[in-house]
Amino acid sequence: MGEKILVVDDEKEIADLIAVYLESEGYTVFKCYTSEDALECIRREELDLAVLDVMLPGQNGFVLCQKIREKHTYPIVMLTAKDAETDKITGLTLGADDYITKPFRPLEMMARIKAQLRRYKKYNPASAQPEDEEMIFHWGLMMNLKTHECTMNGKRLELTPTEFKILAVLCQRKGEVVSAEELFHEIWQDEYYYKNNNTITVHIRHLREKLGDTADRPRYIRTVWGVGYRLDD
Repeated sequence: MGEKILVVDDEKEIADLIAVYLESEGYTVFKCYTSEDALECIRREELDLAVLDVMLPGQNGFVLCQKIREKHTYPIVMLTAKDAETDKITGLTLGADDYITKPFRPLEMMARIKAQLRRYKKYNPASAQPEDEEMIFHWGLMMNLKTHECTMNGKRLELTPTEFKILAVLCQRKGEVVSAEELFHEIWQDEYYYKNNNTITVHIRHLREKLGDTADRPRYIRTVWGVGYRLDD
């Protein structure tokens, strides 16, 4: 282990509690109680994951998420104090990979963080083995499943781990219609998730933006209304 995790929460007791659980598992934790300190840590450290509280004084967790996504693709887990659909969708829209509602169960929180780190480590170039490369090619797209590299017509696409996994699943099953429920199972099968098509919809929208795709005239990801998504063969 030893992965570096940023924890940002202005409630000191919560930040300290999260840090205790993470450090007990061998992770290196950077605790910040303000957005200003968090921004400095983001600039200074090579992080592997960030846990961001939404309700922060000054620049909130959504702003921090947006700033991270300007330069980094490591997983982001949002903490929200209320079980509000708008908070979750806003976080996902800005590039978050997961959300946890307060009050949370520490073991559930650890399960989600570990799952995100597993995916990030799996697709992180630094941990890849060149001899085990697995490649996917589709209409100008090239995906290396071991190095998490994705290019379109030779130009690198910066995808988050969740976006990469969704695109990989669709490419591997090109020609088939993959439902939102199936994508949930492929990506979050070992986590505590409520089925919510909006979560997948947001990530699909991000993918389309990065691919230069549109919902009404798609070249890559087609929506089969009421069924799911498909990449044509």
